[in-house]
Amino acid sequence: MRYQPPYFDFELYGVKRKLPFVKVKENMALASFCIVSDTELVQVAAPKLAEQLPPVDVLLTAEAKGIILTYEISRLLGMKDFVVARKSKKPYMQNVVEANVFSITTQAKQTLYLDGCDAEKLQGKRVAIIDDVFATGESLVALEKLAAVAGANVVARAAVLAELESVYREDVIYLKEHYVFTPNEDGTFTPIDCETRKRRKAEGKE
Repeated sequence: MRYQPPYFDFELYGVKRKLPFVKVKENMALASFCIVSDTELVQVAAPKLAEQLPPVDVLLTAEAKGIILTYEISRLLGMKDFVVARKSKKPYMQNVVEANVFSITTQAKQTLYLDGCDAEKLQGKRVAIIDDVFATGESLVALEKLAAVAGANVVARAAVLAELESVYREDVIYLKEHYVFTPNEDGTFTPIDCETRKRRKAEGKE
């Protein structure tokens, strides 16, 4: 199936958005999903994710897109706070814990940082990692590294959307599949099949 610009029609539990196609490299484009300032979408998604989480003590996210979602989930769960991994090291941060991540959105390696006081909040706790989108899984790996160094036990991984191989992961919670696209010469966009989907199609499972 090919999608014609200028927008990708998106819907989640009755909330509709027109997402712009954004080319992130020569052979890859995204239907840009930005939840960071979308109160309506957060209020729809957060309760659905909260009800699927197992018992947890702390929520962990990375700045910036996951913050508003994580706030709302923490509020719904009656938590007094949550932990944010930063993308830059601030002067006030002490005893910093860090891990590397490759972002499909920015197409660059990034480093995530935890302030020592936030790392202490995770120590010995059951932690849920929250994000807007799970794609290649690299962000998850970095957050899990941070949690491990802090002595936490990651018991859940939840996002609004899943892309590519993350769609088939049994250890993640998500509300809807989202696509990554190949831009075509005629200006249309074709969803990319990850290796697992290619294999399943070959086996007649999709």
